[in-house]
Amino acid sequence: MTEHIRIEHKKLILQVEEALQEVGVTPHIARIEAEIMTESDLMGVPSHGVRMLPALLKGIQKGKATANPNIRIVKEHKATCIIDGDNGPGRFVSLHAMGIAIERAKEFGIGACSAINVTHWGRAFAYTYRAAQDNTIGICTTNAIPNTLGWNSTKPLLGNNPLSIGVPRYGQDPIVLDIAMSQAAHGKIATYAREGKEVPLGWGLDSDGKSTKNPNEILKSFRLLPFGGHKGTGLAIMMELLTGALAGSKLSHEVLQIERGALNPETTKLFIALDVSSFGSLEAMGTKIEQFAHWLHETEPDIHITLPGDRSWQARRENLQHGIPIHPDIATELRKIGLNL
Repeated sequence: MTEHIRIEHKKLILQVEEALQEVGVTPHIARIEAEIMTESDLMGVPSHGVRMLPALLKGIQKGKATANPNIRIVKEHKATCIIDGDNGPGRFVSLHAMGIAIERAKEFGIGACSAINVTHWGRAFAYTYRAAQDNTIGICTTNAIPNTLGWNSTKPLLGNNPLSIGVPRYGQDPIVLDIAMSQAAHGKIATYAREGKEVPLGWGLDSDGKSTKNPNEILKSFRLLPFGGHKGTGLAIMMELLTGALAGSKLSHEVLQIERGALNPETTKLFIALDVSSFGSLEAMGTKIEQFAHWLHETEPDIHITLPGDRSWQARRENLQHGIPIHPDIATELRKIGLNL
């Protein structure tokens, strides 16, 4: 197995921040983008971390992404709004949009912000867990370029349109679900390919339409399979309706006509926040969560049960102590764009 290099978290943030500033991103935006981007690697999800930096820098240089976006409200009504992200750095725009949803939830009990014209946001986990840390339940989803099959199709018809839900857990790290509608995210399959590992059958098909364990064949064919068959297909459709259709913006196949790579410009994202105190108390909900967690763990004590997000929080603790592991291939690509790893 290829040996990863390890880099201290704060150093990696600074490296990414400097690279973004070199292409014209202001320090404030660059800092937020760098923090959320490196956070994916910190939490053990390199598929959505710094490996995505070259695509963002290239997008800015080619004018497909806006270094310093003019984010504006297009439409609003008390608890809801639509903002235009001006194809700015997707993590910064997404955090801004979730912040609007949280702010309105604090006033009205629920807040929702639809963000159009947004580039790749990295990992959905980042926004819902921040909402949970602010004592709200965060929900977010996005559309994405088609890379997932449906209805036994031979061509990718659907985006894998991820969904995340973050719930505050009193006195502990939030419980956070983050799932793609495909059996595995495209970036996760790419991680398996880099590490020379086979993927489980059922993740995708090769160019001949056959199930394969070879991640490179799936990446080549762009034929990811939906999780749960018709269930993943149905959810991918509904996420599309909650994003592109609801906002009257571009649908997944229209985004594909603009950019096929990892930048995903002009996608639409939906951010929802529910203020816990508008429904009950954080402490009361926390008691119920702990009752449920206890029941899950104690009913069959011989099996190990993890709650959504547990592995990410564990990876964060370990990587803060030992440094973030970076695959040599990713390190090479980052050095090419000027990072000092």
